[in-house]
Amino acid sequence: MAMAVFTHPTRHHVAVFARQKMLPIELGIVHQLFGQARQGAAADGTPLYEVATCGLRAEAVRTDGDFTVNVPHGPEALAEADTVIVLSSYEDYEQTDPRLPTPLAEALTRIRPGTRIASICTGAFVLASAGLLDGRAATTHWRYTEQFARMFPGVEVDADVLYTDGDDVLTSAGCASGIDLCLHMIRNDYGTAVAGDVARRTVVPPHREGGQAQYVRHPVPDPSSASTAAARHWALQRLHQPLTLGDLASQQAMSIRNFNRRFRDEVGTTPMTWLTQQRVERARELLEESDLPVDQVATQAGLGTAANLRQHFQSALGTSPSAYRATFRGPHDVGAGRGVQ
Repeated sequence: MAMAVFTHPTRHHVAVFARQKMLPIELGIVHQLFGQARQGAAADGTPLYEVATCGLRAEAVRTDGDFTVNVPHGPEALAEADTVIVLSSYEDYEQTDPRLPTPLAEALTRIRPGTRIASICTGAFVLASAGLLDGRAATTHWRYTEQFARMFPGVEVDADVLYTDGDDVLTSAGCASGIDLCLHMIRNDYGTAVAGDVARRTVVPPHREGGQAQYVRHPVPDPSSASTAAARHWALQRLHQPLTLGDLASQQAMSIRNFNRRFRDEVGTTPMTWLTQQRVERARELLEESDLPVDQVATQAGLGTAANLRQHFQSALGTSPSAYRATFRGPHDVGAGRGVQ
């Protein structure tokens, strides 16, 4: 009898599927972020995930650098996983045949029904070739979205977003957006406190909505030009207050028109959309960490009324504030996350 790949039955099992000519940064992202998630969001807490790297076989896999990565497991890991993450490969860029090579197609048949499947960057080509994205919204690196759309006309390609979430099938854009996708999955599994702790200890931005643009014109502001960073910091300290676009622009001494344009260039979304996203995020934190009634959560998060909070939660998360609180009520209930038996 073959030995089990995963050794901790109470943890959420993540299988990372690596192929030849992989980008090692993507493998590092998955291991670092899921590996940092702890029960109670404490560094010495019990790990919530167990991550295993697998491939078509246990072997050394070539990378885009001058080194190889030892992949310790074959496709048997896919059969034990709660989540499978397919990494990209430089071979995807040369792909013209929408059909999967037989060994890869056979490996994917090991994935159990109900397993969450995600891709980073051009790993979406694999998911689409397997038919997992038919009729769904999906994304990949912006340089390859036209090629992707030609090859897979049955997929609704969104070239602009950081990631897409179809519940059990998710895709992300370029490799760094894998950070956003992994934090999004951790947040959905175990709540904002755990995901925020992972982000802080990994020193990455805590949350970017999937709908933000993947191609940001000025991701690193030019020191010689005005940035909107100060206005964003100012707004985050005042989410409970009524804030207008004019209020934000005045913090940078910009006209509303110039501020709006600069904000979109830097952040990838409009100022008021970003502000709503931050308020929903604040509401999530309050629901997890406090006993405040829903109407007070709405007030403190700057969303006004309980009805308004419910509307935003349903739109952004597909659930109600009360249901969210019942799922993520704090450290003592953190084991209620997805995939934990």
